[in-house]
Amino acid sequence: MRDSEDDGPMQEIYGMPGHLIRRAQQISGAIFAEEVGEFDLTSVQFSALFAIRAYPGVDATRLSALIAFDRSTLGGVLERLEAKGWIAREPAPEDRRAKRLRLTRAGMDLLRKVEAPVRRVQERLLAPLSPADRATFLRLVAQLADLHNEVTPAPIRRAMAG
Repeated sequence: MRDSEDDGPMQEIYGMPGHLIRRAQQISGAIFAEEVGEFDLTSVQFSALFAIRAYPGVDATRLSALIAFDRSTLGGVLERLEAKGWIAREPAPEDRRAKRLRLTRAGMDLLRKVEAPVRRVQERLLAPLSPADRATFLRLVAQLADLHNEVTPAPIRRAMAG
């Protein structure tokens, strides 16, 4: 915890929601790297693999909406996942230019291996909070994300069929 006497002129920024959210993201990323680092997997790659498993044959545009990740940046993520042998991209029958995504056996195996470490990330992130504070935090951050969903370049689209 910070020593508030040392905050001085920084006190204002330390209380800003944007600063606190950025810090929480840094903390989440650091814990993710500690727990999942041995698998050479990022949190965005995990989200993509998770969604592809949930929606086999999904295309990149729909995937970007499912995981709230910018479509133009997602291409590089998919290239890395394909290079690692975790996904395959196949032409869509209705439009050969479009690519359908599916997990390879190696991708399925990886997801099984990282399920427990990813669960630990979530547990460690919230561990300092009481159970009631965890529930409140999750409710409020979900509400904030939902209310500002359309502000982002990649708004999440939850209700999507495979």
